[in-house]
Amino acid sequence: MKNFYQNKKILITGATGFKGAWLCQILDLFGSKILGVGYKPNKNQNLFNHLQLDKKIKTKYSDIRDYKKLKKIINSFKPQIIFHLAAQPIIFQSYVDPVGTINVNSTGTLNILDISRSVSSVKSVVCITSDKCYANNFSTKGFKETDHLGGSDPYSASKASAEIIINAFKESFYSKKNIGLASARAGNVIGGGDWAPNRLIPDTINSLINKKTIRLRNPGFNRPWQHVLEPLNGYLILAQKLYKNPKKYSTSWNFGSEKNTVTSVFEVVKKMIKIWGSGKIIHKKNFSYYEQKNLQLNITKAKKGLKWKPHYSIFQSVKTTTDWYKEVYINKKSPKKITIEQIIQYFNYDKKN
Repeated sequence: MKNFYQNKKILITGATGFKGAWLCQILDLFGSKILGVGYKPNKNQNLFNHLQLDKKIKTKYSDIRDYKKLKKIINSFKPQIIFHLAAQPIIFQSYVDPVGTINVNSTGTLNILDISRSVSSVKSVVCITSDKCYANNFSTKGFKETDHLGGSDPYSASKASAEIIINAFKESFYSKKNIGLASARAGNVIGGGDWAPNRLIPDTINSLINKKTIRLRNPGFNRPWQHVLEPLNGYLILAQKLYKNPKKYSTSWNFGSEKNTVTSVFEVVKKMIKIWGSGKIIHKKNFSYYEQKNLQLNITKAKKGLKWKPHYSIFQSVKTTTDWYKEVYINKKSPKKITIEQIIQYFNYDKKN
């Protein structure tokens, strides 16, 4: 994989976000020529800056809803591969600003696809959506890529809309130009450096650091937790295969944890407290907005078709995540050093297995 990505021109939208920063760091280690597009990050508490990526890669601070500016950026850089991660990723925020959420997640995706189809250098486009794009069927068997799209909240609806747009552009334009285009569906991604509000891990870590009681709104809700390196590895494999064989791999792909490994919010936080060495939990009531109680992805297609599989158990994912925060905020180690160590450890594991 490193040999493939070395010297490739890669454009990453959402580069200044949590997942985007991890992806930039991986591709920088691989020797890629990266252009990151994203919002200007918070300098006090943002992984992108902590990893000193602002000094390592080209960065354009821009809103993907700005079609003209985005077109100028893409046409000027002439990327070979595009990872589209830019999004409004928080369900709670989608209730506060449904119009903004849908515009960023749906129209932003539309802009990327419409511009990229006319750039001759582009060979492979991976659009990251979400496991929330599926219509809730109240099943615990795991959503397959062929299940119905839907959404009972603005965030989910925005991601389902993005999926429909991706498919339309694939069938109408990309397949005719032999450009690889696929969607990647993953959710409940955890890892060091995530400080987004109203997310379980950042909220828990903030409470642990400040020695406050951890308040859980839905302790019994189950999720397929996975470390951030798991789906990123999947995206990298997918983009490479799209580049080489666009017709075969231009479809949707689930990236999640192994079957029957969903774990409740309460159990995850209990594990974090044990690793951290202290902490208390209470149930925070009066949260009225909708969230699915049980969520599981069927990853059979990615395992067979891409030869991808998760390497970490949920406990390993939680431990690796908690260790990152503990090393950085308690033991005062460099976030860049810890992040690179965890990346190397993961990909060495990948080679061994």
